Amino acid sequence: MLARLSIRDIVLIERLDLEFSRGLAVLTGETGAGKSILLDAFALALGGRGDAGLVRHGAEQGQVTATFDIRNGHPATKILAGNGLDDSGEMILRRVQFADGRTRAFINDQSVSVQTLKAVGATLVEIHGQHDERALVDASTHRQLLDAFAGLEKEVTALETLWESRRTALSALDAHRASMERAAREADYLRHASDELRALKPEDGEETALAARRTTMMQGEKIASDLREAQEAVGGPHSPVPALAAAVRRLERRAANSPSLVEPAVRAIDIAINALEEADQHLHAALVEADFDPAELERIEERLFALRAASRKYSTPVDGLAALAAKFSSDVALIDAGADRLKKLEGAATEADRRYSAAAAKLSAARSKSADKLNKAVTAELAPLKLERARFMTQVESDANAPGPQGIDRVEFWVQTNPGTRPGPIMKVASGGELSRFLLALKVVLADRGSAPTLVFDEIDTGVGGAVADAIGSRLARLAGGVQVMAVTHAPQVAARASQHLLISKDALDRGKRVATRVNALAADRRSEEIARMLAGAEITVEARAAARRLLQAAS
Repeated sequence: MLARLSIRDIVLIERLDLEFSRGLAVLTGETGAGKSILLDAFALALGGRGDAGLVRHGAEQGQVTATFDIRNGHPATKILAGNGLDDSGEMILRRVQFADGRTRAFINDQSVSVQTLKAVGATLVEIHGQHDERALVDASTHRQLLDAFAGLEKEVTALETLWESRRTALSALDAHRASMERAAREADYLRHASDELRALKPEDGEETALAARRTTMMQGEKIASDLREAQEAVGGPHSPVPALAAAVRRLERRAANSPSLVEPAVRAIDIAINALEEADQHLHAALVEADFDPAELERIEERLFALRAASRKYSTPVDGLAALAAKFSSDVALIDAGADRLKKLEGAATEADRRYSAAAAKLSAARSKSADKLNKAVTAELAPLKLERARFMTQVESDANAPGPQGIDRVEFWVQTNPGTRPGPIMKVASGGELSRFLLALKVVLADRGSAPTLVFDEIDTGVGGAVADAIGSRLARLAGGVQVMAVTHAPQVAARASQHLLISKDALDRGKRVATRVNALAADRRSEEIARMLAGAEITVEARAAARRLLQAAS
């Protein structure tokens, strides 16, 4: 429910802070006092259309803040959660209107789009007037109201789940059929390609590894001849090692005669022989490492050729051939095993459709049955509202060939305003005043079901008086037992039934140079005086005051 409303610099309102409570609150005042300004400001906070003309003259911006107390699980909290916004338990809607036409929207001091503000506002407040019956314009709203009256919300939620299961099953079936049709058109090509790639057995990274191995082998082939020549020179038939070894032996035999001459030369030759033998070992190891099998090199080159040929043929990088082979294999398997899979999916889709259709038919029957009860209940409320010759009709049109998440029904409210006239949609047949009273009767029947927690009625009693105005006041008070109700009214019979009475007036400021709208909560004595004014007009008589007291006593 609306707990507080704060307005700053909107048209004639400089500063206004209002507290609201449960029950019926009425706003009264002379014509032109600013009742429409107050509602326009409230609508702005709920996401209504912005207008630079709303900013008070001389101010740079105007601002409206509406604070609501809401229950846990209210639809507004779901909208906040869906937009990643915090929910502190108290919901504060704020709208800033700039003089240049720009606006900014906030929920709980977090910046939001106007669309989000409007979506949240629609779950919190309904504003109804003779020309603003938004709850009756959209036929989908009529279905929601009928479901709320019948208590079918759980059945509708369950049906939405079945609809989603049906949609998922049908989508899977359609996708499988499309895949099978595509595969069937390419069956011969797919089988050939799958067989060819399966025989090739490409592996990820294979091309890189083979190319590196081939490079190593080709480089080894070039250096092997030089290594062999070097080895022959060092350790082959023409190696100097045997001659050097023989020379060392001869010198060693002479060493005893002239050691100082022989021994240094022997040591040097020994070092040379050892170095040559070590070089021979290194050269031998290098030749072993550089050695390769020409047949292996040929096999590597043939494998690379085959992989790259397949890459060109299938317009796929070599490293992508393995994945392509898996895809072709899967497509072939789809052709081979697709029929069995198709039967399973068809069975699942048929079962999902059967379950949805059965639930939709059951829900449709419940709606039709509840429509008769709703018609009788609303029609019973019409006579006291000076619509005793009118009839209210709920049209439920079912079409199993046009299913949807909420069922197969299109629900629309029709009325017949007088016997012998043609019934028709309520928005087309009823006049402005009649439309407001039809809406009131419907809201009273629905009580706290199918409504936002705060309802605002803007002068729905225009053009009526006496017993009809009293009947409207009685029904607004009844409605206020379940939801918060605010009513802008000129009818004293309605004002007398309020639990909170707000008087809207204009005050002259700056020695009459400008005016400002004021809103005051009336105590009992002031309230009686205001109702007397509403009864008598400009000059309040003793009789009017007495009549006002009688109205208040009768309403208490």
